[in-house]
Amino acid sequence: MKIGYFVLNEELRSESRMICLLKELEAASYEVYPIETKSDVRPDTDLVLSVGGDGAFLSAAHVVSDIGIPILGVNFGRIGFLCENRPEAVLQALMEGSFTIEYRTVLNATLKGPSARRNIGMLPYSVNEVALHRSGSSVLGIHVSINGEELPTYWADGIIVATSSGSTAYSLSVGGPICMPDTKVLILAPIAPHNLNVRPLVLPETAKIDIMVESRDGSAIMSTDNQSVEIEPGWTVHVEMAQFSLKRIRLAETGFVKALTSRLFWGEDIRNNG
Repeated sequence: MKIGYFVLNEELRSESRMICLLKELEAASYEVYPIETKSDVRPDTDLVLSVGGDGAFLSAAHVVSDIGIPILGVNFGRIGFLCENRPEAVLQALMEGSFTIEYRTVLNATLKGPSARRNIGMLPYSVNEVALHRSGSSVLGIHVSINGEELPTYWADGIIVATSSGSTAYSLSVGGPICMPDTKVLILAPIAPHNLNVRPLVLPETAKIDIMVESRDGSAIMSTDNQSVEIEPGWTVHVEMAQFSLKRIRLAETGFVKALTSRLFWGEDIRNNG
């Protein structure tokens, strides 16, 4: 088996558990090598280890998700919903085949308008969310249409289009619903809306969403996961499901509900401690 590994935090390369993991894999006759960009990925690579936290996983996904290589997250970070596996559990799971491959929805965001760069100068794909937010102090007027049907204008600090994977990320922090990872939906959630009758909206993942913002500051910021770019007035952000899915490896000992309870303390109640 040929395994690439992606490290975002360079300090982890000298971490004792990281060194031990690589030595164990090599001793078990796995071919292991580092990657930083797509050009580093060797032919016939079977999987990529994302080492760190969810930020590292998202960066690794931007490198390999569109070429179909599964990603296994090895957690050296903090919360870790996408990157949840202990390094000590990786080798045994791979040798025993005690894992499954999940297929996660990926968003494709493109820009339309005068001088807009179609691929926004970076990979247009995102696993968690596409977010637009203000670049200055002024509230945004956010015009949204879904499959060509216009919604009432949002007056808010921004808006998020999240996948079910992203329901426990930025969307969660603005009051969006938690969705099981295999739920085929998108979440449209305003950021700090300046009215009392606006709620997050759940859409089918096949929805095609167009967003245009107006701002007295003259521009706004668009983020795709952990990358961002400035967008100009008059540009439209088009968001839809990508034509491929992210392949994420889940070890048998892990699960979404377990992650919710152990990381976000979901359902924490003194009556449940028995």
